[in-house]
Amino acid sequence: MRITNNKTQALLICLALLTLLPGCTNWEKKYDALNVEYENLKGLLARERGEKDQLSDRITEDQRTIEELQRQIEERNQTPAQASGFGEGYDVSFDPTAGTVTVTLPNAILFDSGKAVLKSTTNVELDHIYSVLRDKSEYAGKQIDVVGHTDTDPIKKSKWKDNWELSAQRALSVLRYLVKRGIPEDKIQATGKGESQPITSNSTTSGKARNRRVEIVVHLR
Repeated sequence: MRITNNKTQALLICLALLTLLPGCTNWEKKYDALNVEYENLKGLLARERGEKDQLSDRITEDQRTIEELQRQIEERNQTPAQASGFGEGYDVSFDPTAGTVTVTLPNAILFDSGKAVLKSTTNVELDHIYSVLRDKSEYAGKQIDVVGHTDTDPIKKSKWKDNWELSAQRALSVLRYLVKRGIPEDKIQATGKGESQPITSNSTTSGKARNRRVEIVVHLR
């Protein structure tokens, strides 16, 4: 009887061990999967740290560029057009708080009244702006906004629905020209502001002329 019981106990122990074996295999698989996930997370963290360091270096370099522009304007008594590299004859403004350089071109240079097709004579202006953006290292790889503006006169004899549409199409025309010349598509965007951001009163003819403009805004940071 004892022999039978011993055999039974031995059989039960074997069955229990057999039952545990698949469990061990599952735990090994879970361990391997967790280990792989851990190694992947370590690699991701290392990459993020590297990207963070690169971003920090870039921000520091951009801040130096902004400070240098300020120094040239203040200490060297240069105009924003001179300090920015675009040269005299260009309407250039510098915003140290936003970290932007803006070149403003009046619509009279770029477009005929009510039109969004660039004049052929515009090429000289835009080619010069493109050459500065291309050749000066501080502008390399920076984001560029092309912003179209109009006066308050309503659209009459034109295919455009309103001033918003006209300003957007004019900004797009400038964008497409600069992209065609070589500005990367992922570094430039166009926006139409219509009559919403005048720089002077629209009560006079000269004021309206100033408000009709396209701005090329370079973000230094």
